[in-house]
Amino acid sequence: MRKFLSDSVINIKPSGIRKFFDIVSEMKDAISLGVGEPDFDTPWHIREEGIYALERGKTFYTSNSGLKDLRIEISNYLKRRFNLNYDADNEILVTVGGSEAIDIGLRAVINPGDEVIIPQPSYVSYEPCAILTGAKPVIIDLKAENEFRLTAEELLAAITDKTKVLILPYPNNPTGAIMERENLEEIAKIVIEKDILVMSDEIYSELTYNGNHVSIAELEGMKERTILINGFSKSYAMTGWRLGYACAPNEIIKQMTKIHQFAIMCAPTTSQYAAVEALKNGDEDVTQMRQAYNQRRRFLIDAFKKMGLSCFEPYGAFYVFPCIKEFGMTSEEFATKFLQEEKVALVPGTAFGDCGEGFLRISYAYSLENLKNAIGRLENFIARLRNEK
Repeated sequence: MRKFLSDSVINIKPSGIRKFFDIVSEMKDAISLGVGEPDFDTPWHIREEGIYALERGKTFYTSNSGLKDLRIEISNYLKRRFNLNYDADNEILVTVGGSEAIDIGLRAVINPGDEVIIPQPSYVSYEPCAILTGAKPVIIDLKAENEFRLTAEELLAAITDKTKVLILPYPNNPTGAIMERENLEEIAKIVIEKDILVMSDEIYSELTYNGNHVSIAELEGMKERTILINGFSKSYAMTGWRLGYACAPNEIIKQMTKIHQFAIMCAPTTSQYAAVEALKNGDEDVTQMRQAYNQRRRFLIDAFKKMGLSCFEPYGAFYVFPCIKEFGMTSEEFATKFLQEEKVALVPGTAFGDCGEGFLRISYAYSLENLKNAIGRLENFIARLRNEK
C-alpha cells in the first residue's frame, strides 16, 4: 500500500511535556508539577461575561480578525501596560491561543529553505512549526551562566544570508529567564543591521517579578519588524478558553488573517466576549495572581538553596529550571526515577531542546500546599541519591 503519511510530520517528536502528565494522571496520591497551567479559576467576572454572552445567544461567527471591541481593548491594553501602539483595525489578529498565532505567523513569512533562529531551551512548538513551513531551524543553545538570556554574540554567530526570523521567547518557558531593556537593545541593533524579522512570544509578559516587562517592539525601528504574540491563558487563568492574539505590521497581519480564515474561521466567540471583560477590568486579578506566583517562586528558590540544589533565580513566567547534573543521570532518568519512587511528575529539560539536558522544569502554577509536599519528596529523593554516592 502507498505510504500516505507526511515524512516531515512523522519525523517530528511528540511533546515531551505530556508524557509524565499522562502517567501521573493514573497514579494514586501523585503530584504533577509538569504542566504550565494556572491553578486559579478564571476570575468570576470574566466567566460571568462568557455566561452572559451565551445567555444572549452570542454564538455566531465573529469577523475573521476577531470582535472589534476585543481588538480595541487589546490595543488599549498594550498602550496602557507596555507603551505599544497597534491599530485595532489593521495590526491585530485574534487567534485560537498563542500557539495558533505562532503557527500562522511563521507560515505567513517563511519560504522553503529560509532559516529560523530558535534559542533553546524554549517552548516546544517553535521548532515543529518552523519545520512544517519548510524552514530550517537554527538552534542557539542558551547557557545557565548567562541566566539563559540570548546574547548579541550568540545571535551574530547564528545569522546567515538565509536567516529570515528570530524567535524571541521571553519571559521564557521553561527557564523563567527574562530579557531586560539593555539586552533587547543589543539584539535589536543586530536584527536591524541584518534585516531580519522577530517573532516575540510574550505570553508571560504579565508574570515578571523584577520590574515591568519590556517588549522588543517598543524599541526604535523594531515595531515594523516584529510579530508580537500574546494571549489570555497565563495572565488571566484562561487556558481552556483558547484565546490569543498577534500584533504586527498590516502587510503581515493580512497574510496571517488569510491563513486563519481558511484554517480556523475565527476564535471562539464566547471566549472573545469574556476577554473584553478581562482586559477592561482584570488588572487587579492579574496583580493578585502575580503576587501569589512570586510567593511560590521565592519558596522554591529558598528550598533549593537549603537542599544544595543549583538553580539560577528566574524572574519571569512560573517555572524554575534546577540543575541535576551532580547526580550523574540524564534528565529523563532523574524524572522517571523520581516519579516512580516519590510519585511527583516533573518535566525533563530535554523536552525543550537538547541543551536542556541536566535540568528539570518545575512549574509553580500550583498551590503552595502542593509545592511544599512535592519539595519535601524531592528533598528525600535527593538525600537518598547523595547517600548512594
